[in-house]
Amino acid sequence: MSVITVFSPFLEKIENENHKAQLLEVLEYIEGKFPELEPVVKWNQPLFQTHGTFIIGFSTAKAHFSVAPENVTMEKFCDRIAANGYSQTKGMFRIKWSDQVDYNLLHDMIAFNIEDKKDFDLFWRK
Repeated sequence: MSVITVFSPFLEKIENENHKAQLLEVLEYIEGKFPELEPVVKWNQPLFQTHGTFIIGFSTAKAHFSVAPENVTMEKFCDRIAANGYSQTKGMFRIKWSDQVDYNLLHDMIAFNIEDKKDFDLFWRK
C-alpha cells in the first residue's frame, strides 16, 4: 500500500497545509527510495517497518516533526544530526518546519537500520 493510502488519516490531522506537504514529501521520499519498507500506523504515528521490525517513525508538533530511528541509530548518527542543527534526545531528533530536511541523513539512517536489523525478529532492539 502507498504512503498516501496508509498515512492519509494521520496527515489529515495536520492543520497547516505546508507542514502536511512537507511531511508527506519526507514519507514519499522514503517510499521511493526504500520500496521494500511497509508503511504502517502504530500508536497513532506513521512508521516504516520490514519483516515485522521497526525501521523509522515520525510524529508531529506545532514547531517541528520528530524522527525516531531507535537509540542505536541515534548514537551512530548523532554528529550528523547535530551538524544540521536538529535538536535531539536519546531516541529521536526534531526537524523544525522551517528547517531543510537532510535527505542524505534520513537515507543513511534507514539503510543502516535495514542492514543492522536484517536478521532481527523482534519489533524493537533490546
